[in-house]
Amino acid sequence: MNLLLQRLTAVALATLSTAWTASSALAAAFQQQEVDQTRFIAIAAPYSGGTAHQLLIVEQVSDTRPCWNVLGGMPVVIDPVLRTFDFSGICGRSLDANGYSIRANGQDMGLFYSVRIIRRNQDIVLVGDPIGCFNPDRRKCTNPEFDIGHANGLTTDFAEIKLNPGWRFTRRVLDDRPLGHIYLTYEGSFPPDYVIAAPGTQPVAPPTSPTTLTFRDVGGDVYAAEIQQAVQLGFVAGFEDGTFRPQRSLTREQIVSMALESLKLIPGVTINVPTAAASAPYRDVEMTRWSAAKIEFAQANNIVSGYEDGSFRPTQPVTRAEMMAILSRTAEYGRSLRGLGPDLPSTQAPQTFTDISGHWGAALITAMSTYCGVASPYNEIGSNFVPNAEAQRNYAATATLRTLNCVINALPQSTPPQSVPSQSAPQQTAPQSTPQPNVPQQTAPQQSAPQQSVPLQSVPPQTPPR
Repeated sequence: MNLLLQRLTAVALATLSTAWTASSALAAAFQQQEVDQTRFIAIAAPYSGGTAHQLLIVEQVSDTRPCWNVLGGMPVVIDPVLRTFDFSGICGRSLDANGYSIRANGQDMGLFYSVRIIRRNQDIVLVGDPIGCFNPDRRKCTNPEFDIGHANGLTTDFAEIKLNPGWRFTRRVLDDRPLGHIYLTYEGSFPPDYVIAAPGTQPVAPPTSPTTLTFRDVGGDVYAAEIQQAVQLGFVAGFEDGTFRPQRSLTREQIVSMALESLKLIPGVTINVPTAAASAPYRDVEMTRWSAAKIEFAQANNIVSGYEDGSFRPTQPVTRAEMMAILSRTAEYGRSLRGLGPDLPSTQAPQTFTDISGHWGAALITAMSTYCGVASPYNEIGSNFVPNAEAQRNYAATATLRTLNCVINALPQSTPPQSVPSQSAPQQTAPQSTPQPNVPQQTAPQQSAPQQSVPLQSVPPQTPPR
């Protein structure tokens, strides 16, 4: 009997070893594909009467109808409306380990970590939980527990999980074939060395060494380090083929998207951008367009303005001067969210540009050069700003990152804090500017869900915006 038991044990161990080897080999074959972060949401879904939660990841696959609605509050309550209709082809849903897992530095971590939601310090926290560790103090395991995101409070309802800086969604790929499996992806020192201490606190951003994340087309780019940081923070992404396309121009709607995504990274601030527009914000932006809700939000909060003819021209490339106008307004709105005055303080000496005299944006560009160097020479060389050139992805990511850091690092003022602009606040009239020559429009590839998001905005060329 003992001999039989020994043989059965040996067979079981051999089977487990073979299964582990096969799983490891398969995991090594998987790759990741960048996705538009604005098309995904991590939700803490309640069960057991709301006393516990599990992770639900929802993807907005098409814009036929919204897959979720943001109801607001703290934590941010979500209505997953995909439960009320046949969402086939409209929404994607990942409910468990078959639908999502952790990926770090290009390696699947599903054999080492599971994903679960816990309650800690009056907060709902999404964590990477070590598999095979039985120590009650999970942070003392060989593979220690770490935080991935948090809801910033407790609720018995559905709540949005905000991913910590450095984390983002990507899609699993096998043999160049996209799969339905979603990764919670991280690049940097692993396991991450930051945790959430309590609701309202902000984790320390992970290190951003240029070697932790690479695109095959940014190695020699002057903005390579900033591009990496921007992608790690999640307000801009690369393309499915592993490129960033740093010299590709951005459209006005893509700039708006990036700007709003960057604002979400301000510590202690919750920005509820609707997933669907209440109406068409401009005559050429239908309410069903992927960017309509963001454009509507930006318009209501004076981050963007349209043209006198009532158009927004969402697919038109944004110029470098326009981008400075949008970033300036983005910074003003970001400061107001922090209870700071809207005026942007000078943090350094102004840059002398030799090609902006007489340009409608000359004063603005000079001012933005004093604001953490947001405005800088073309490709960081010489003294030309080239205000009418189309803004490229590399500089857009960098300028947005500089703007975000300047807003975050601003010290509180002695004056009473300014009230936060209401989302329904009337739009202020943009200053009239000298009309500019027509900008040759480059056709930016339009996608049902653009590959990148970016925050910015500005005064359009030709006819001055309203």
